[in-house]
Amino acid sequence: MAKAKTQFVCGECGYACGKWSGQCPSCGEWNTLVEEEVQVQPKSGKPQHASLPAKIYRFADIPETSQTRHETGIGEFDRVLGGGVVPGSVVLSGGEPGIGKSTLFLQIAKQLSKYGTVLYVSGEESPAQIKMRAKRLSIEDGVLLMSETEIGSILAGVEQNAPRFLIMDSIQTLYDANLSSAPGSVAQVRGCATKITAMAKTMNIATFIIGHVTKEGAIAGPRVLEHIVDTVLYFEGERASNFRILRAVKNRFGSTDEVGIFEMRDVGMSEVKDPAMLYEGDNAQDLNGVCIFAGTQGTRPMLLEVQALCSHTQLNIPRRLCSGFDVNRLYMICAVLEKKIGLKLYTQDIFVNVAGGIKIREHAADLALAVAVVSSLRNMAVGREIAFIGEVGLAGEIRHVAQITKRLAECERMGIKRVFAPKRSIEKGMKYNMEVVGVNTLFDVLEKVF
Repeated sequence: MAKAKTQFVCGECGYACGKWSGQCPSCGEWNTLVEEEVQVQPKSGKPQHASLPAKIYRFADIPETSQTRHETGIGEFDRVLGGGVVPGSVVLSGGEPGIGKSTLFLQIAKQLSKYGTVLYVSGEESPAQIKMRAKRLSIEDGVLLMSETEIGSILAGVEQNAPRFLIMDSIQTLYDANLSSAPGSVAQVRGCATKITAMAKTMNIATFIIGHVTKEGAIAGPRVLEHIVDTVLYFEGERASNFRILRAVKNRFGSTDEVGIFEMRDVGMSEVKDPAMLYEGDNAQDLNGVCIFAGTQGTRPMLLEVQALCSHTQLNIPRRLCSGFDVNRLYMICAVLEKKIGLKLYTQDIFVNVAGGIKIREHAADLALAVAVVSSLRNMAVGREIAFIGEVGLAGEIRHVAQITKRLAECERMGIKRVFAPKRSIEKGMKYNMEVVGVNTLFDVLEKVF
């Protein structure tokens, strides 16, 4: 088979040349030349095949056929996907090396084998290495293995075996023989992903693509990689902890707010079905600068531990560092505490942490963070039986938050005795086996807590 002709095209100005160079000769930008295949035209200048007009549909003529989802039996994974695996969908999953991506998807392959043939393609390990891991996970049969990195050979094997599910590990190891660039380059990753996606849609194969991540935490390769797939998952976790978090940042078949929580064990990934107290801390005594926040991760209510530390600074500009919280939100809350409460935070370095590695993306944690900062500054502990819910406005008011009923029910279930929540969010007539305090301003909360 003759090798396809390629050229290098600038992603900024569209300049094309036959050889790669670090700087585009046309626009002067650096590292923008990407290798692409050249579509060879016949000598006559006319296309070999005349294009047929595409079929046009009316909404009324499209049959309302619902795709049956395949549940994997791993509840946390099904939750993140939106209820199960959709036939013909393409799922891209990324995570740091050694975090457990291959282990999790090998377990998923075992569960999906009851619906049909599962083909596991590995470009990083040999079949013998995969068998060793499968034996540890008690996987004996039902999964086909392929150790190959050339995309043409892989697609030929997929067409020959016609599996119902396909797992590619990983996209950065695959290469197209028609391109001269190395595996993992922008051209190779984009080209291989495009061909895999087209094959999955044509043959109606549910496909999972595992990818590496950069040091910034994003999936390595061109950004278009996340646009051509249906779902993008990120596998996160601390190296020193056994717990892993699976988060969806894009999902065409479900919500992107759901998270799945797993625990790494000797027998593989084990799902954590009730993680409420997992992130509340192991120390039962009251501590300075620690508050309990009744948060939500998607539709799941969860109690989280928000920690703050105020330390006198020796610098002209105090530091504001956050782990699991938006640092810009911390700046805003500090400004409200200085302006409305009269605290002198400009002499303090403030460090914020959310225990367990969870990232809080909702503004309902503002009140818990503000109380934690004041607790650390005044060296006064807040009881662990007290929870806080509410968004802090620029005027110091406590604003409405969503899903307040679920949050309060979770607090009651976990034994919380007192909850501070926005007054206008509390539903009238609801009774709980705990004290629910409705507040309007941040000043009211601090006056009642300290």
